[in-house]
Amino acid sequence: MYLLIVFLPLLGSSVAGFFGHFLGSEGSAIMTTTCVSFSSILSLIAFYEVAPGASACYLRIAPWVSSEIPTVVMLIVVTSISSLDPHSPRFMCYLSILTFFMPMLVTGDNSLQLFLGWEGVGLASYLLIHFWFTRLQADKAAIKAMPVNRVGDFGLAPGISGCFTLFQTVDFSTIFACASAPRNSWISCNMRLNAITLICILLLIGAVGKSAQIGSHTWSPDAMEGPTPVSASIHAATMVTAGVFMIGRSSPLFEYPPTALIVITFAGATTSFLPATTRILQNDLKRVIAYSTCSQLGYMIFACGISNYSVSVFHLMNHAFFKALLFLSAGSVIHAMSDEQDMRKMGGLASSFPFTYAMMLMGSLSLIGFPFLTGFYSKDVILELAYTKYTISGNFAFWLGSVSVLFTSYYSFRLLFLTFIVPTNSFGRDILRCHDAPIPMAIPLILLALGSLFVGYLAKV
Repeated sequence: MYLLIVFLPLLGSSVAGFFGHFLGSEGSAIMTTTCVSFSSILSLIAFYEVAPGASACYLRIAPWVSSEIPTVVMLIVVTSISSLDPHSPRFMCYLSILTFFMPMLVTGDNSLQLFLGWEGVGLASYLLIHFWFTRLQADKAAIKAMPVNRVGDFGLAPGISGCFTLFQTVDFSTIFACASAPRNSWISCNMRLNAITLICILLLIGAVGKSAQIGSHTWSPDAMEGPTPVSASIHAATMVTAGVFMIGRSSPLFEYPPTALIVITFAGATTSFLPATTRILQNDLKRVIAYSTCSQLGYMIFACGISNYSVSVFHLMNHAFFKALLFLSAGSVIHAMSDEQDMRKMGGLASSFPFTYAMMLMGSLSLIGFPFLTGFYSKDVILELAYTKYTISGNFAFWLGSVSVLFTSYYSFRLLFLTFIVPTNSFGRDILRCHDAPIPMAIPLILLALGSLFVGYLAKV
């Protein structure tokens, strides 16, 4: 059963890729969606078996490939969000590849398998961003995403090599067991650097590139050139969360060098603040939501920096639901408005899109941390924990995070106001032809809305 969770998406991708010409668009969509849906159901069963007893399940597939199932929360997030994304055989093939490599990443019990999934997720994201290959902007966005992520890989690869050099293994459990032993230090640039500190900084550089942290965040908004379901998958459940997961997975190692934790906290807090300020001036509907992803990833990172990794993964799970809801709701609006994405050319759509308006309102309220919605239960805890840390880095993270909440509230309601409330600025032909989300699009939105309302409360214990 556990192997099927990982390999069912690969089966769907292979069938859609090799036999898509014979199956057609509808057949490929049915095949891939069925495989990912079964993978999602099996992930829920695995969660029921593994999580209550806190017992990990280890599967040895090959000498260098072993799967570990203590990360069932990530499996649920990845497979659930991907199964709700609704297209041609090529699109379904690429999307299933992405869904295969992410479980490969999160179930690995060694850094080599993690790196394989890490690179696979980057490749699949490049293919999906570049899906509309006849568009110049899509070409530019994909070409930009690849080298920016390679910068992160220049940190992750030496970090893994350093672990192997220091501990003579790539197995996580062995590395964590040996990390407490004293290690040699050396002087560099007037600083005494510990070997584990250097390894953790290198791993952080990898996370900065993949999770769109400050300095490497520019590729994330440009990735909006891909289809909207791709934006929902990449920015909610898969690629950008890989860096956060990697830090959480390596948490026993990060606990030894306090310098690395301070750097993580400052990087995450800065990232939560700066993209929030940038988003205030954006007018593209999808780019506004993309910048909010960068800001929320900052919260997850600085939660790791204050040594609260479980809360970081909790916010990652909650964020997946309301962010996928926002992206797919935006896709419903863009689809109905003849692919128009400029909010200034919309307005007055609440009467034409009552269902989509309600869905986007729920997602926005959960994003800003409205009391008793999903986002509130994780976002508020992160800020509380930062405040009670009583350190310079903790106070820095708390104040920047609190100001970012104000910006988040402003740009979320600005999005709703410009898109649905103000007098319409749309073309008459678009208003006459616009329609609310059809049933196939409405069902995923309803499921994600339920997650955005109740998952935080149900999982807070």
